[in-house]
Amino acid sequence: MRVTIAQLNPTIGDTEGNLRKLEDALVRAEGDGSDLVVLPELFLTGYPPRDLLNRKWFLERVKQALDDAVKLSARFENTGIIAGVPVVSGSGEGNGLFNSAVLIHNGEVVHVQHKSLLPTYDVFDEARYFDPAGEIATVRFKDDVLGISVCEDAWYDPELWPNRNYDIDPIEVLAEKGATLLINISASPFYIGKELIRYELISRHAKKHGLPFVIVNQVGANDELIFDGRSLFVDCDGKPVEVLPPFKEEIRTIDTGVKASGGEYVAQERIESVYDALLLGIRDYIHKCEFSSVVAGSSGGIDSAVTLALAVGALGKENVTSIAMPSEYSSDMSSNLAGELASNLGIRHETVAITPVYESYRETLSEVLDFSGGVDVTLENVQARIRGNILMAHSNKLDHILLATGNKSELSVGYCTLYGDMAGGLAPLSDVWKSMVYELAEFINREGEVIPGGIIERAPSAELRPNQKDQDSLPPYDVLDGILELYIDEGRSVKEIVAKGFDEKTVEWIVRAVHRNEYKRLQAAPGLKITSKAYGMGRRMPIAARYRD
Repeated sequence: MRVTIAQLNPTIGDTEGNLRKLEDALVRAEGDGSDLVVLPELFLTGYPPRDLLNRKWFLERVKQALDDAVKLSARFENTGIIAGVPVVSGSGEGNGLFNSAVLIHNGEVVHVQHKSLLPTYDVFDEARYFDPAGEIATVRFKDDVLGISVCEDAWYDPELWPNRNYDIDPIEVLAEKGATLLINISASPFYIGKELIRYELISRHAKKHGLPFVIVNQVGANDELIFDGRSLFVDCDGKPVEVLPPFKEEIRTIDTGVKASGGEYVAQERIESVYDALLLGIRDYIHKCEFSSVVAGSSGGIDSAVTLALAVGALGKENVTSIAMPSEYSSDMSSNLAGELASNLGIRHETVAITPVYESYRETLSEVLDFSGGVDVTLENVQARIRGNILMAHSNKLDHILLATGNKSELSVGYCTLYGDMAGGLAPLSDVWKSMVYELAEFINREGEVIPGGIIERAPSAELRPNQKDQDSLPPYDVLDGILELYIDEGRSVKEIVAKGFDEKTVEWIVRAVHRNEYKRLQAAPGLKITSKAYGMGRRMPIAARYRD
């Protein structure tokens, strides 16, 4: 069978636009002599549609889109369609909705397979919206018996996931019912290292059952989630025959009778995958929110430099503005490096000094607050909030989205100011550890200096008081990141982290800081998920709580 893998980037809620993408894929598939075009999970709505699924008008719009897809298929009588769509059960029980794969051919819906396994871990909340399939069935289509599944249905593997308990293995059921070709439609979000896990999972299914396997994964970014694509076809021995590119739309027709000619799956280099993911995340967030340009503060530091470089890579230099906002505590080096960075990037750059405003704030506040002891945290935060106001004024006046520049290390321990440097519509680095920010800088400079060496080499400083350095109040970033990765990403306890050789007092201080700053993170700008445990929709911790890890 000739199958067209349509690795596409749907927009959530845009059923008409997504339907046009389907039509384009059908035209391409027909030209390739394809028997079947396969699109990702919930393609007609985009994934995840979240509480739009609770809106009656939206479900009516989805039903109309499905009807239009069925009518469209009549124009392509030789080519079937498998697409993801929410289907109303009509039973009056449960949630009343299924996450379904619909097989359409020649003006008819010939088969519907509902999703059986509904994930509720990490960023997923599918049991909130959907009911599990009551039946798993194969369907004969042309010369094959198709075993169609939806995303999580293929993620049952007790050896890979011993703690993920499901009562049924949908892929095994499909194989036992006589499938000759396995097809999975997916919306599997990216995080570092996941592509190898996904490949290993699909390869193991194919080898176990001796069946070729096609998986079509969504590409693009929707809010916090980035979808890397990397759709693939493996033969009955689990060897890769076709692997579609990461982080870009691709339509490719394959022959499922072809076996691999040798070679193993080659994963994308780690920091390159993070870079590409962040570019896609920024680009889709800005464009799908119907903006075109961004603004960010430029301090002469590494975080703002990497943020601005990523923005240029995602949107083009003509759509990026940087603003330096020096105070009496800012060094000439910071201003010079901010200007040099802007010149290297070719972006618009402005300077707005905050000292007059800061002095006015300080004088006014001194009428009710005592600052005789010098610059304290209150005055540091005043500076940050003045800068936030200036940036938001540019955002409002010039229709830019403001990019917050803080990283995951700072956000974890509260080394950031609400309504100051945390202000923004998107925080691209909020899931990037400080140590990885430096890796990204080196990657950005791989073909020549974009981020000035002086920015990379200088000691990090917020420059909110005389001679300030980050390490005055924080552990060294390699220590901080090492502890935070164990605590946040891996869920280790204080005792377990100390057992790995970290100082107990340092670990306890960091963990307390994480707890104390939950309220800040709840108010932070949306970020882009690139690790296995990002702040935001995948981590839901109480704020008013008293507990000890």
